[in-house]
Amino acid sequence: MPRSHRRRPERSSSDDSFDRLLAGWKRTETRRGREWIVQPVSATQAVKDYRCPGCVTMISPGTAHVVVWSGDGVMGDSADLAARRHWHTHCWRIA
Repeated sequence: MPRSHRRRPERSSSDDSFDRLLAGWKRTETRRGREWIVQPVSATQAVKDYRCPGCVTMISPGTAHVVVWSGDGVMGDSADLAARRHWHTHCWRIA
């Protein structure tokens, strides 16, 4: 089958990061009456330092953890995604 030589439309970097974040395995959890989207980040995917809001210590690169954001959509999906936080898996589990 011949290949198509049509150019694909350019994607903005914000669309790319949004799609990448949503493309991974994720789950919905309810805590304290609110809905949260929880997405695991593997050790190989963790390439930056983040501060865990649970214990207020750093999550080092190479440490598996979870990314959590509000799933209620009150402020819109983009605003909820912009407010996401990186948690140690244990800290999120006991929060």
